[in-house]
Amino acid sequence: MKRLATILIALCAVLAVSAQQDGASAFRFGYLSYDSVLRSTSEYAIVEANLATLTAQYEAEAQRAQQEFNTKYEQFLDGQRDFPQTILEKRQTELQEIMEKNVAFKEESKRLLETAEQEAMAPLRAALNAAIRQVGAERGYAFIINTDQNACPFISPQQGEDVTQAVLDIINH
Repeated sequence: MKRLATILIALCAVLAVSAQQDGASAFRFGYLSYDSVLRSTSEYAIVEANLATLTAQYEAEAQRAQQEFNTKYEQFLDGQRDFPQTILEKRQTELQEIMEKNVAFKEESKRLLETAEQEAMAPLRAALNAAIRQVGAERGYAFIINTDQNACPFISPQQGEDVTQAVLDIINH
């Protein structure tokens, strides 16, 4: 991300110098916080609610599995003095398998939640990108800069314009 910002800033400087040398008027550009605009869309809250529900389901299943393990572990501790060696080893193996399955489930749920988030956000991101392109084309910008993560600590108000509201207007209608 930092590399992209550096390249973009260098490109701006080259274009500005080129425009001044050619005697042409300075180019204009737009800027916005991509993440802020994304979070401001009406669909974002729906996606977040759906993801929160899915997360809660996975967490509930993980807790159920943990409780099952705890119950079996307590039973193991209560009876370990009385178990013959073969039963003791069998129960230890069962506990180890349950623990490994729980760990695998947690890792798989994390991966599935990440995939679900990417898939759920893809249409929102596509709509946002289309709106940004539309605003850029309609206003004749050379480009629109994403200001997230302080990528551009300074933007000239004479050459740049905050396009946040214009993009939101297109997305929310």
